[in-house]
Amino acid sequence: MTVYPVVENLSVPSLPPDARVNVLQAAESLRWQIGQGFHEQLMEDIYTSAAHLADRAVTRPGETPRFDLDRAIDRIVTSRVWGFPLMIALFAIVFWLTIIGANYPSQLLAFILIDTALPWLHQLASAIGLPWWLSGLFIDGMYLATAWVVSVMLPPMAIFFPLFTLLEDFGYLPRVAFNLDNIFKKSGAHGKQSLSMMMGFGCNAAGVIATRVIDSPRERLIAIITNNFALCNGRWPTQILIASLFIGALVPTVLAGLVSALAVVGIAMVGVLLTFVMSWSLSRTVLRGELSTFSLELPPYRPPRVLQTVYTSLIDRTLYVLWRAVVFALPAGAVIWLSANIGINGTSIAEYLVNFLNPVGILIGLNGVILLAYVVAIPANEIVIPTVLMLTVMMLGADNMGAGAGVMFELDSPSAIKGLLTAGGWTLLTAVNLMLFSLIHNPCSTTIYTIYKETGSKKWTAVSALLPLVLGLAVTFFIAQIWRLAALWIGG
Repeated sequence: MTVYPVVENLSVPSLPPDARVNVLQAAESLRWQIGQGFHEQLMEDIYTSAAHLADRAVTRPGETPRFDLDRAIDRIVTSRVWGFPLMIALFAIVFWLTIIGANYPSQLLAFILIDTALPWLHQLASAIGLPWWLSGLFIDGMYLATAWVVSVMLPPMAIFFPLFTLLEDFGYLPRVAFNLDNIFKKSGAHGKQSLSMMMGFGCNAAGVIATRVIDSPRERLIAIITNNFALCNGRWPTQILIASLFIGALVPTVLAGLVSALAVVGIAMVGVLLTFVMSWSLSRTVLRGELSTFSLELPPYRPPRVLQTVYTSLIDRTLYVLWRAVVFALPAGAVIWLSANIGINGTSIAEYLVNFLNPVGILIGLNGVILLAYVVAIPANEIVIPTVLMLTVMMLGADNMGAGAGVMFELDSPSAIKGLLTAGGWTLLTAVNLMLFSLIHNPCSTTIYTIYKETGSKKWTAVSALLPLVLGLAVTFFIAQIWRLAALWIGG
Protein backbone atom coordinates (compact mmCIF):
# COMPACT_ATOMS: atom_id res chain seq x y z
CA MET A 1 0.00 0.00 0.00
CA THR A 2 1.40 3.40 -0.99
CA VAL A 3 1.38 6.18 1.60
CA TYR A 4 1.30 9.63 0.04
CA PRO A 5 3.19 12.38 1.90
CA VAL A 6 0.45 14.82 1.13
CA VAL A 7 -1.85 12.99 3.55
CA GLU A 8 0.08 14.60 6.41
CA ASN A 9 -1.52 17.90 5.39
CA LEU A 10 -4.84 16.64 6.72
CA SER A 11 -3.93 18.10 10.11
CA VAL A 12 -3.57 21.58 8.62
CA PRO A 13 -6.74 23.68 9.23
CA SER A 14 -6.83 25.22 5.73
CA LEU A 15 -5.40 23.46 2.65
CA PRO A 16 -4.58 25.07 -0.66
CA PRO A 17 -6.70 23.92 -3.65
CA ASP A 18 -3.91 21.77 -5.11
CA ALA A 19 -3.44 19.92 -1.82
CA ARG A 20 -7.18 19.19 -1.58
CA VAL A 21 -7.15 17.64 -5.04
CA ASN A 22 -4.14 15.52 -4.09
CA VAL A 23 -5.90 14.29 -0.95
CA LEU A 24 -8.97 13.25 -2.91
CA GLN A 25 -6.81 11.47 -5.48
CA ALA A 26 -4.93 9.65 -2.71
CA ALA A 27 -8.22 8.56 -1.11
CA GLU A 28 -9.53 7.30 -4.44
CA SER A 29 -6.34 5.34 -5.07
CA LEU A 30 -6.38 3.76 -1.63
CA ARG A 31 -10.02 2.82 -2.02
CA TRP A 32 -9.30 0.72 -5.13
CA GLN A 33 -6.20 -0.81 -3.55
CA ILE A 34 -8.33 -2.11 -0.64
CA GLY A 35 -10.61 -3.89 -3.07
CA GLN A 36 -14.29 -4.66 -3.09
CA GLY A 37 -14.09 -7.56 -0.61
CA PHE A 38 -12.69 -5.49 2.23
CA HIS A 39 -15.75 -5.72 4.49
CA GLU A 40 -16.13 -9.46 3.92
CA GLN A 41 -12.45 -10.00 4.71
CA LEU A 42 -12.71 -7.90 7.88
CA MET A 43 -15.70 -9.90 9.17
CA GLU A 44 -13.97 -13.17 8.30
CA ASP A 45 -10.89 -12.13 10.31
CA ILE A 46 -13.06 -11.15 13.29
CA TYR A 47 -14.87 -14.51 13.27
CA THR A 48 -11.58 -16.37 12.84
CA SER A 49 -10.11 -14.61 15.89
CA ALA A 50 -13.27 -15.36 17.87
CA ALA A 51 -13.04 -19.03 16.87
CA HIS A 52 -9.43 -19.17 18.06
CA LEU A 53 -10.45 -17.66 21.41
CA ALA A 54 -13.33 -20.12 21.73
CA ASP A 55 -11.05 -23.05 20.94
CA ARG A 56 -8.75 -21.98 23.76
CA ALA A 57 -11.58 -21.47 26.24
CA VAL A 58 -14.15 -24.17 25.40
CA THR A 59 -13.76 -27.93 25.76
CA ARG A 60 -16.25 -29.76 23.54
CA PRO A 61 -17.69 -33.22 24.26
CA GLY A 62 -15.15 -35.93 23.52
CA GLU A 63 -12.16 -33.57 23.56
CA THR A 64 -9.30 -33.82 26.05
CA PRO A 65 -9.30 -30.75 28.31
CA ARG A 66 -6.44 -28.40 27.49
CA PHE A 67 -3.95 -27.59 30.21
CA ASP A 68 -3.81 -23.90 31.04
CA LEU A 69 -1.28 -22.96 33.72
CA ASP A 70 -3.06 -19.72 34.66
CA ARG A 71 -6.35 -21.53 35.16
CA ALA A 72 -4.68 -24.31 37.10
CA ILE A 73 -3.19 -21.79 39.50
CA ASP A 74 -6.46 -19.83 39.73
CA ARG A 75 -8.37 -22.99 40.69
CA ILE A 76 -6.31 -22.96 43.89
CA VAL A 77 -5.66 -19.24 44.42
CA THR A 78 -9.29 -18.18 43.90
CA SER A 79 -10.81 -21.32 45.41
CA ARG A 80 -13.54 -20.88 47.99
CA VAL A 81 -11.74 -23.47 50.13
CA TRP A 82 -8.07 -22.62 49.63
CA GLY A 83 -8.15 -18.96 48.58
CA PHE A 84 -8.21 -17.35 52.03
CA PRO A 85 -5.89 -19.84 53.81
CA LEU A 86 -3.37 -19.38 51.01
CA MET A 87 -3.64 -15.58 51.29
CA ILE A 88 -3.00 -15.69 55.04
CA ALA A 89 -0.10 -18.13 54.57
CA LEU A 90 1.59 -15.96 51.93
CA PHE A 91 1.30 -12.80 54.00
CA ALA A 92 2.56 -14.69 57.07
CA ILE A 93 5.64 -15.82 55.11
CA VAL A 94 6.28 -12.23 53.96
CA PHE A 95 6.06 -10.91 57.53
CA TRP A 96 8.15 -13.78 58.91
CA LEU A 97 10.94 -13.06 56.43
CA THR A 98 10.68 -9.37 57.30
CA ILE A 99 10.87 -9.92 61.06
CA ILE A 100 13.68 -12.47 60.89
CA GLY A 101 15.69 -10.50 58.36
CA ALA A 102 15.32 -7.03 59.93
CA ASN A 103 16.85 -7.67 63.35
CA TYR A 104 20.55 -7.71 62.48
CA PRO A 105 20.53 -4.79 60.00
CA SER A 106 18.57 -2.75 62.55
CA GLN A 107 21.14 -3.48 65.26
CA LEU A 108 23.97 -2.58 62.87
CA LEU A 109 22.37 0.74 61.92
CA ALA A 110 21.71 1.56 65.58
CA PHE A 111 25.35 0.78 66.40
CA ILE A 112 26.59 3.07 63.62
CA LEU A 113 24.11 5.95 63.96
CA ILE A 114 23.60 5.97 67.73
CA ASP A 115 26.36 4.07 69.54
CA THR A 116 29.15 5.41 67.34
CA ALA A 117 28.00 8.65 65.73
CA LEU A 118 26.13 10.17 68.69
CA PRO A 119 29.14 10.35 71.09
CA TRP A 120 31.29 11.66 68.26
CA LEU A 121 28.77 14.43 67.56
CA HIS A 122 28.71 15.35 71.27
CA GLN A 123 32.51 15.53 71.29
CA LEU A 124 32.46 17.68 68.15
CA ALA A 125 29.90 20.02 69.70
CA SER A 126 32.06 20.38 72.81
CA ALA A 127 35.19 20.96 70.72
CA ILE A 128 33.67 23.85 68.77
CA GLY A 129 32.08 25.33 71.89
CA LEU A 130 28.44 24.82 70.87
CA PRO A 131 26.02 25.92 73.63
CA TRP A 132 24.34 23.04 75.48
CA TRP A 133 20.88 24.04 74.32
CA LEU A 134 21.93 24.19 70.68
CA SER A 135 23.76 20.87 71.00
CA GLY A 136 20.70 19.33 72.63
CA LEU A 137 18.32 20.68 70.01
CA PHE A 138 20.34 19.52 67.00
CA ILE A 139 21.92 16.32 68.35
CA ASP A 140 19.69 14.92 71.12
CA GLY A 141 16.56 16.18 69.41
CA MET A 142 16.66 16.36 65.61
CA TYR A 143 19.54 13.97 64.92
CA LEU A 144 18.52 11.33 67.46
CA ALA A 145 14.92 11.21 66.22
CA THR A 146 16.16 10.79 62.65
CA ALA A 147 18.67 8.11 63.68
CA TRP A 148 15.92 6.12 65.38
CA VAL A 149 13.67 6.46 62.31
CA VAL A 150 16.41 5.09 60.05
CA SER A 151 17.55 2.26 62.32
CA VAL A 152 14.05 1.12 63.30
CA MET A 153 12.22 1.59 59.99
CA LEU A 154 14.70 1.09 57.14
CA PRO A 155 15.47 -2.66 57.58
CA PRO A 156 11.85 -3.91 57.75
CA MET A 157 10.79 -1.63 54.88
CA ALA A 158 13.74 -2.71 52.72
CA ILE A 159 12.60 -6.33 53.11
CA PHE A 160 8.81 -6.02 53.24
CA PHE A 161 8.20 -3.68 50.30
CA PRO A 162 10.16 -5.72 47.70
CA LEU A 163 8.43 -8.93 48.82
CA PHE A 164 5.00 -7.27 48.68
CA THR A 165 5.83 -5.79 45.26
CA LEU A 166 6.87 -9.22 43.96
CA LEU A 167 3.42 -10.56 44.85
CA GLU A 168 1.89 -7.62 43.00
CA ASP A 169 4.19 -8.08 39.99
CA PHE A 170 3.41 -11.81 39.82
CA GLY A 171 -0.30 -11.00 39.52
CA TYR A 172 -1.42 -12.31 42.91
CA LEU A 173 -2.89 -9.14 44.46
CA PRO A 174 -5.72 -8.87 41.86
CA ARG A 175 -6.66 -12.43 42.89
CA VAL A 176 -6.94 -11.23 46.49
CA ALA A 177 -9.30 -8.51 45.27
CA PHE A 178 -11.28 -11.16 43.37
CA ASN A 179 -11.61 -13.30 46.52
CA LEU A 180 -12.87 -10.32 48.52
CA ASP A 181 -15.30 -9.10 45.85
CA ASN A 182 -18.27 -11.20 46.99
CA ILE A 183 -17.84 -10.18 50.63
CA PHE A 184 -17.77 -6.50 49.66
CA LYS A 185 -21.04 -6.95 47.78
CA LYS A 186 -22.64 -8.61 50.81
CA SER A 187 -21.46 -5.75 53.01
CA GLY A 188 -23.22 -3.23 50.75
CA ALA A 189 -20.07 -1.86 49.12
CA HIS A 190 -18.80 -1.89 45.55
CA GLY A 191 -16.61 -4.79 44.46
CA LYS A 192 -13.98 -2.35 43.20
CA GLN A 193 -13.44 -1.30 46.79
CA SER A 194 -11.24 -4.39 47.07
CA LEU A 195 -8.87 -2.74 44.57
CA SER A 196 -8.70 0.55 46.48
CA MET A 197 -8.14 -1.39 49.71
CA MET A 198 -5.17 -3.18 48.13
CA MET A 199 -3.77 0.24 47.19
CA GLY A 200 -4.37 1.35 50.79
CA PHE A 201 -2.00 -1.33 52.04
CA GLY A 202 0.70 0.68 50.30
CA CYS A 203 -0.55 4.19 51.08
CA ASN A 204 -3.97 5.33 52.27
CA ALA A 205 -3.74 8.55 50.25
CA ALA A 206 -3.15 6.46 47.13
CA GLY A 207 -6.03 4.19 48.15
CA VAL A 208 -8.34 7.20 48.42
CA ILE A 209 -7.33 8.35 44.93
CA ALA A 210 -7.85 4.79 43.65
CA THR A 211 -11.54 5.00 44.59
CA ARG A 212 -12.00 7.04 41.40
CA VAL A 213 -12.57 3.71 39.61
CA ILE A 214 -15.91 3.46 41.48
CA ASP A 215 -18.62 5.26 39.50
CA SER A 216 -21.27 5.39 42.23
CA PRO A 217 -20.70 8.47 44.48
CA ARG A 218 -22.29 6.67 47.44
CA GLU A 219 -20.14 3.56 47.14
CA ARG A 220 -17.04 5.63 46.45
CA LEU A 221 -17.63 7.56 49.67
CA ILE A 222 -17.90 4.28 51.62
CA ALA A 223 -14.57 3.19 50.12
CA ILE A 224 -12.93 6.50 51.06
CA ILE A 225 -14.14 6.44 54.68
CA THR A 226 -13.09 2.82 55.27
CA ASN A 227 -9.75 2.92 53.44
CA ASN A 228 -7.99 3.95 56.65
CA PHE A 229 -8.43 0.41 58.00
CA ALA A 230 -5.92 -0.89 55.45
CA LEU A 231 -2.46 -0.77 57.05
CA CYS A 232 -0.34 1.74 55.14
CA ASN A 233 3.42 1.96 54.64
CA GLY A 234 3.96 4.07 57.73
CA ARG A 235 2.21 1.64 60.07
CA TRP A 236 3.81 -1.64 58.97
CA PRO A 237 7.14 -1.01 60.81
CA THR A 238 5.28 -0.19 64.03
CA GLN A 239 3.25 -3.40 63.81
CA ILE A 240 6.30 -5.53 62.99
CA LEU A 241 8.46 -4.05 65.77
CA ILE A 242 5.85 -4.27 68.54
CA ALA A 243 4.85 -7.80 67.51
CA SER A 244 8.46 -8.98 67.53
CA LEU A 245 9.21 -7.32 70.91
CA PHE A 246 6.15 -8.38 72.90
CA ILE A 247 4.14 -11.06 71.05
CA GLY A 248 7.11 -13.11 69.84
CA ALA A 249 8.61 -12.98 73.34
CA LEU A 250 5.72 -15.13 74.62
CA VAL A 251 7.02 -18.27 72.89
CA PRO A 252 10.41 -19.99 72.52
CA THR A 253 12.94 -18.22 70.31
CA VAL A 254 12.52 -20.79 67.54
CA LEU A 255 8.85 -19.88 67.15
CA ALA A 256 9.16 -16.15 67.90
CA GLY A 257 9.41 -15.03 64.26
CA LEU A 258 6.44 -17.12 63.15
CA VAL A 259 4.23 -16.04 66.04
CA SER A 260 5.14 -12.37 65.47
CA ALA A 261 4.31 -12.70 61.77
CA LEU A 262 0.96 -14.31 62.55
CA ALA A 263 0.21 -11.47 64.99
CA VAL A 264 0.82 -8.87 62.27
CA VAL A 265 -1.31 -10.87 59.81
CA GLY A 266 -4.02 -11.03 62.45
CA ILE A 267 -3.99 -7.24 62.85
CA ALA A 268 -4.19 -6.82 59.07
CA MET A 269 -7.15 -9.24 58.97
CA VAL A 270 -8.84 -7.25 61.75
CA GLY A 271 -8.47 -4.21 59.50
CA VAL A 272 -10.14 -6.07 56.62
CA LEU A 273 -12.93 -7.21 58.97
CA LEU A 274 -13.46 -3.63 60.16
CA THR A 275 -13.65 -2.52 56.53
CA PHE A 276 -16.50 -4.98 55.94
CA VAL A 277 -18.30 -4.09 59.18
CA MET A 278 -18.08 -0.32 58.65
CA SER A 279 -19.05 -0.66 54.96
CA TRP A 280 -22.09 -2.69 56.01
CA SER A 281 -23.01 -0.13 58.69
CA LEU A 282 -22.60 2.91 56.42
CA SER A 283 -24.49 1.30 53.52
CA ARG A 284 -27.47 0.65 55.79
CA THR A 285 -27.55 3.98 57.62
CA VAL A 286 -26.26 7.33 56.33
CA LEU A 287 -25.19 6.01 52.91
CA ARG A 288 -28.10 3.82 51.87
CA GLY A 289 -28.62 3.15 48.17
CA GLU A 290 -28.70 0.63 45.33
CA LEU A 291 -25.75 -1.64 44.69
CA SER A 292 -23.96 -1.41 41.35
CA THR A 293 -22.09 -4.20 39.57
CA PHE A 294 -18.86 -4.44 37.62
CA SER A 295 -16.63 -6.93 35.83
CA LEU A 296 -13.22 -7.70 37.32
CA GLU A 297 -10.61 -8.82 34.79
CA LEU A 298 -7.79 -10.92 36.19
CA PRO A 299 -4.44 -10.22 34.51
CA PRO A 300 -2.33 -13.20 33.40
CA TYR A 301 0.38 -14.49 35.67
CA ARG A 302 3.85 -13.43 34.68
CA PRO A 303 7.29 -14.29 36.04
CA PRO A 304 8.35 -11.57 38.49
CA ARG A 305 11.17 -9.36 37.27
CA VAL A 306 13.03 -9.81 40.51
CA LEU A 307 15.90 -7.37 40.08
CA GLN A 308 13.74 -4.65 38.52
CA THR A 309 11.02 -5.15 41.13
CA VAL A 310 13.48 -4.98 44.03
CA TYR A 311 15.09 -1.87 42.57
CA THR A 312 11.85 -0.02 41.91
CA SER A 313 10.34 -0.96 45.28
CA LEU A 314 13.46 0.24 47.09
CA ILE A 315 13.45 3.53 45.18
CA ASP A 316 9.71 4.21 44.84
CA ARG A 317 8.51 2.86 48.18
CA THR A 318 11.28 2.28 50.72
CA LEU A 319 13.34 5.40 50.10
CA TYR A 320 10.24 7.52 49.51
CA VAL A 321 8.66 6.48 52.80
CA LEU A 322 12.00 6.78 54.61
CA TRP A 323 12.59 10.27 53.22
CA ARG A 324 9.08 11.30 54.24
CA ALA A 325 9.73 9.95 57.74
CA VAL A 326 13.06 11.78 57.98
CA VAL A 327 11.50 15.06 56.81
CA PHE A 328 8.91 14.86 59.59
CA ALA A 329 11.29 13.36 62.18
CA LEU A 330 13.62 16.37 62.11
CA PRO A 331 11.02 18.96 63.28
CA ALA A 332 9.33 16.38 65.52
CA GLY A 333 12.64 15.72 67.29
CA ALA A 334 13.13 19.44 67.76
CA VAL A 335 9.61 19.87 69.17
CA ILE A 336 10.03 16.92 71.55
CA TRP A 337 13.40 18.13 72.82
CA LEU A 338 12.15 21.69 73.32
CA SER A 339 9.00 20.51 75.10
CA ALA A 340 11.13 18.30 77.37
CA ASN A 341 13.61 21.08 78.19
CA ILE A 342 11.31 24.10 78.49
CA GLY A 343 9.61 23.99 81.85
CA ILE A 344 6.95 25.76 83.85
CA ASN A 345 7.48 25.81 87.61
CA GLY A 346 10.12 23.12 87.32
CA THR A 347 7.99 20.79 85.16
CA SER A 348 8.60 20.41 81.44
CA ILE A 349 5.88 21.01 78.86
CA ALA A 350 6.20 17.40 77.68
CA GLU A 351 5.61 16.16 81.23
CA TYR A 352 2.54 18.39 81.56
CA LEU A 353 1.12 17.02 78.31
CA VAL A 354 1.92 13.40 79.14
CA ASN A 355 0.40 13.71 82.62
CA PHE A 356 -2.68 15.38 81.10
CA LEU A 357 -3.14 12.51 78.62
CA ASN A 358 -2.18 9.72 81.03
CA PRO A 359 -5.66 9.13 82.56
CA VAL A 360 -7.21 8.63 79.12
CA GLY A 361 -4.23 6.58 77.97
CA ILE A 362 -4.32 4.25 80.96
CA LEU A 363 -8.11 3.90 80.66
CA ILE A 364 -7.74 2.53 77.11
CA GLY A 365 -4.72 0.35 77.89
CA LEU A 366 -2.09 2.75 76.56
CA ASN A 367 -0.39 5.72 78.26
CA GLY A 368 0.10 9.46 77.88
CA VAL A 369 3.42 9.04 76.04
CA ILE A 370 1.76 7.00 73.29
CA LEU A 371 -1.16 9.41 72.88
CA LEU A 372 1.18 12.41 72.73
CA ALA A 373 3.32 10.56 70.18
CA TYR A 374 0.26 10.08 67.96
CA VAL A 375 -0.56 13.78 68.23
CA VAL A 376 3.00 14.65 67.16
CA ALA A 377 2.86 11.99 64.41
CA ILE A 378 -0.31 13.29 62.71
CA PRO A 379 1.80 14.49 59.75
CA ALA A 380 3.32 11.00 59.31
CA ASN A 381 2.68 7.65 61.00
CA GLU A 382 6.30 6.71 60.38
CA ILE A 383 7.59 8.72 63.35
CA VAL A 384 5.38 7.16 66.05
CA ILE A 385 7.96 4.72 67.43
CA PRO A 386 10.92 7.18 67.42
CA THR A 387 8.68 9.74 69.16
CA VAL A 388 7.62 7.16 71.76
CA LEU A 389 11.26 6.25 72.41
CA MET A 390 12.36 9.87 72.82
CA LEU A 391 9.44 10.76 75.10
CA THR A 392 9.97 7.61 77.18
CA VAL A 393 13.66 8.41 77.72
CA MET A 394 12.81 11.98 78.69
CA MET A 395 9.93 10.98 80.98
CA LEU A 396 12.18 8.52 82.80
CA GLY A 397 14.30 11.51 83.71
CA ALA A 398 17.47 9.96 82.30
CA ASP A 399 19.01 13.33 81.51
CA ASN A 400 18.45 14.59 85.04
CA MET A 401 20.24 11.53 86.39
CA GLY A 402 23.22 12.16 84.13
CA ALA A 403 22.65 8.93 82.23
CA GLY A 404 20.77 10.17 79.23
CA ALA A 405 23.47 9.40 76.71
CA GLY A 406 24.07 5.98 78.21
CA VAL A 407 20.43 5.00 77.85
CA MET A 408 20.40 6.16 74.24
CA PHE A 409 23.61 4.26 73.49
CA GLU A 410 22.06 1.02 74.67
CA LEU A 411 19.08 1.17 72.27
CA ASP A 412 20.94 -0.89 69.69
CA SER A 413 18.93 -4.11 69.90
CA PRO A 414 15.27 -5.20 70.17
CA SER A 415 15.81 -6.39 73.74
CA ALA A 416 17.21 -2.98 74.73
CA ILE A 417 14.22 -1.19 73.16
CA LYS A 418 11.85 -3.54 74.96
CA GLY A 419 13.69 -2.89 78.22
CA LEU A 420 13.23 0.85 77.79
CA LEU A 421 9.52 0.49 77.01
CA THR A 422 9.02 -1.87 79.95
CA ALA A 423 10.71 0.65 82.21
CA GLY A 424 8.22 3.20 80.86
CA GLY A 425 5.33 1.07 82.15
CA TRP A 426 4.57 -1.01 79.05
CA THR A 427 2.86 -4.37 79.43
CA LEU A 428 1.52 -6.95 77.00
CA LEU A 429 -1.82 -5.11 77.09
CA THR A 430 -0.05 -1.88 76.07
CA ALA A 431 1.55 -3.65 73.09
CA VAL A 432 -1.68 -5.30 71.93
CA ASN A 433 -3.71 -2.10 72.22
CA LEU A 434 -0.99 -0.09 70.50
CA MET A 435 -1.14 -2.49 67.54
CA LEU A 436 -4.93 -2.10 67.45
CA PHE A 437 -4.82 1.68 67.87
CA SER A 438 -2.15 1.93 65.15
CA LEU A 439 -4.53 0.05 62.85
CA ILE A 440 -7.71 2.00 63.58
CA HIS A 441 -6.74 5.57 64.56
CA ASN A 442 -7.21 8.70 62.42
CA PRO A 443 -5.50 9.01 59.00
CA CYS A 444 -2.32 11.03 58.57
CA SER A 445 -2.52 14.64 57.43
CA THR A 446 -1.64 13.73 53.82
CA THR A 447 -4.56 11.29 53.62
CA ILE A 448 -6.94 13.78 55.27
CA TYR A 449 -5.99 16.43 52.74
CA THR A 450 -6.42 13.91 49.90
CA ILE A 451 -9.89 13.00 51.18
CA TYR A 452 -10.87 16.66 51.16
CA LYS A 453 -9.58 17.11 47.61
CA GLU A 454 -11.44 14.00 46.40
CA THR A 455 -14.76 14.66 48.15
CA GLY A 456 -14.76 18.47 48.21
CA SER A 457 -16.68 18.18 51.47
CA LYS A 458 -15.54 19.33 54.92
CA LYS A 459 -18.26 17.20 56.50
CA TRP A 460 -17.15 13.91 54.95
CA THR A 461 -13.50 14.77 55.52
CA ALA A 462 -14.26 15.27 59.21
CA VAL A 463 -16.19 11.99 59.30
CA SER A 464 -13.29 10.16 57.61
CA ALA A 465 -10.84 11.59 60.15
CA LEU A 466 -12.87 11.35 63.37
CA LEU A 467 -14.77 8.07 62.83
CA PRO A 468 -11.60 5.90 62.95
CA LEU A 469 -10.28 7.84 65.95
CA VAL A 470 -13.49 7.34 67.94
CA LEU A 471 -13.61 3.69 66.89
CA GLY A 472 -9.96 3.22 67.89
CA LEU A 473 -10.58 4.70 71.33
CA ALA A 474 -13.70 2.55 71.79
CA VAL A 475 -12.03 -0.71 70.71
CA THR A 476 -8.96 -0.20 72.90
CA PHE A 477 -11.20 0.80 75.84
CA PHE A 478 -13.22 -2.42 75.65
CA ILE A 479 -10.12 -4.56 75.12
CA ALA A 480 -8.49 -2.96 78.18
CA GLN A 481 -11.53 -3.53 80.40
CA ILE A 482 -12.00 -7.14 79.29
CA TRP A 483 -8.26 -7.77 79.73
CA ARG A 484 -8.27 -6.35 83.27
CA LEU A 485 -11.44 -8.23 84.24
CA ALA A 486 -9.90 -11.45 82.96
CA ALA A 487 -6.70 -10.74 84.91
CA LEU A 488 -8.73 -10.17 88.10
CA TRP A 489 -10.72 -13.35 87.50
CA ILE A 490 -7.58 -15.41 86.91
CA GLY A 491 -5.81 -13.81 89.87
CA GLY A 492 -8.80 -14.37 92.10
